[in-house]
Amino acid sequence: MKTLYRIIFLAFLVAVPAAVNAQVLISLLFGEALNSEKIEFGLVGGLNRSYILDIEDAKGKNNFNLGFYFHILMKNSSYLSTGVLVKSNVGATGMPTYPVGDEDFDAVYQNGTLTKKISCFYVPILFHQRFNNRWYIEAGPQLGLIHKPMDIFEVEDFGGDLSYKREVKDEYKHIDAGLLGGIGYKFRKETKSMSAGINYYFGLVNVSEMPDVTIKNSYVNFYVKIPIGVGKSKE
Repeated sequence: MKTLYRIIFLAFLVAVPAAVNAQVLISLLFGEALNSEKIEFGLVGGLNRSYILDIEDAKGKNNFNLGFYFHILMKNSSYLSTGVLVKSNVGATGMPTYPVGDEDFDAVYQNGTLTKKISCFYVPILFHQRFNNRWYIEAGPQLGLIHKPMDIFEVEDFGGDLSYKREVKDEYKHIDAGLLGGIGYKFRKETKSMSAGINYYFGLVNVSEMPDVTIKNSYVNFYVKIPIGVGKSKE
């Protein structure tokens, strides 16, 4: 239990903006130490297609994810799967723009499109069940820390493309939360090996602070997991 507490503490410790680059370095340097007989540690990365289902005209947005994971053996082929997506964005695109109170700006972007880019640190806490040490399913809650939401105004005009980013931190709550579930496949039958999978996140929390605006994040995620330091760790 003390090991689990230390892992969760490490996950939240890394989940700060200044640690984004350090996270990869820590993984490469200490992967061997973090792997043990009952713990698998590694990097996870992939692409997600995010949505805001509560906003009319919102279209899916493609994003890149990067983070680290822990698989903690509980019993037989059952694991606790956790970690942190250190670089992870959600949101949507294709929405109409809104006036910001500047006549010149509003005139330029009134016929443009709006993209909501919501940067989050996500921490999944999943039950992970393996079958014949190849296929696996996992499901559970996921918490997110919103740290840098942006509204991006774009328009094709004046013979080119114009873009403007507006930070909208005051328009969002700090915490996102929802349910995550998916399926994956291990490339080798060894206990610790590369794997790939797909999962779906369904946000349960309205993260908007604006009246009459509901924003619940969701995404479909395709990922690859790469264990670090496994070659020298004890199986």
